[in-house]
Amino acid sequence: MAVSTIPDRRASTGKWSRLLLMGPAFVAAIAYVDPGNVAANLTAGANYGYLLVWVLVVANAMAVLVQYQSAKLGLATGMSLPEILGKRLRTGRRRLYWLQAEVVAGATDMAEVIGGAVALNLLFGLPLLAGGVIIGLASMLLLVLQSARGQKSFEIAILVLLGVIAVGFVSGLFVNPPDAGSALAGLVPRFEGTDTVLLAASMLGATVMPHAIYLHSALARDRHGYSEDPAVRSHFIRATRVDV
Repeated sequence: MAVSTIPDRRASTGKWSRLLLMGPAFVAAIAYVDPGNVAANLTAGANYGYLLVWVLVVANAMAVLVQYQSAKLGLATGMSLPEILGKRLRTGRRRLYWLQAEVVAGATDMAEVIGGAVALNLLFGLPLLAGGVIIGLASMLLLVLQSARGQKSFEIAILVLLGVIAVGFVSGLFVNPPDAGSALAGLVPRFEGTDTVLLAASMLGATVMPHAIYLHSALARDRHGYSEDPAVRSHFIRATRVDV
């Protein structure tokens, strides 16, 4: 296993040094604001108001825990979750995990391209095909940026995109403010019929996603490297806790 050399300044334990190590979780967070996730949550709100707010809270709490464990795995072992599965599983089971990852990645890519094309159509009136091509090219440019300029530049680009999304959501709070009482009532776990159970399952599935879990272990490992020094590993794990 390759051991990276960690400069002393990165092993410091100050609060600001930990903030400078943030980044991988922001890249993984893109998975939580994808069109499928937004569509499931908007459908729940449009059809049932604040009834399933508790599902959203529970799903995100679960996601935080799982994503942190994934990142921690990458830092503690120097291997990503797919690498560990490939090393420890027999051929048949390993291929099943590979097939699962390919299907999930394909379904996710389809949702991103279609969702982006629909968004460009709504905003600028672009044909869906042209919008899909633009979204595909934008995705390729981000990957080129990562290859050419490194992960830090890639993380900054993702952070900018997340900022745009955040501005959009926060603006919605001012345009149509939520009812605080109803939102608090929505924190009480309950269902109203089979449809709400199915919708809750879709919200959970759109939040805790295999590809984001696989990715986060590699992002944390590639960003911080692996060190044989337990103190350095512990520092990175604590920084990752803040990041997530």
